[in-house]
Amino acid sequence: MKKIEAIIKPFKLDEVREVLSELGIMGLTATEVKGFGRQKGHTELYRGAEYVVDFLPKVKLDIVVADEMADKVIESIIKTAHTGKIGDGKIFVMNVEDAIRIRTGEKGDDAI
Repeated sequence: MKKIEAIIKPFKLDEVREVLSELGIMGLTATEVKGFGRQKGHTELYRGAEYVVDFLPKVKLDIVVADEMADKVIESIIKTAHTGKIGDGKIFVMNVEDAIRIRTGEKGDDAI
């Protein structure tokens, strides 16, 4: 199993969720996060005063899938979340040793 952690722009969340649903992904966790990468934030004007926003709003998606689904999920996220502008995000892929569904006790791929 693989855990795919994707950091994307917030306005892309619904689009990415729809595409993943079409692939048969039954669940994911979305968390509102803040961070910065190469953009290093930006400046904004508020009531005539300029201030620096160091951390930009993002959404982090956590998805656990069977090994054979990982590449399809990654490619779908890349295609859907891509805007071509700085700050599109990142995807991290990790191995998952096991998964257990608490309600039924199912393990492994059956639990995801």
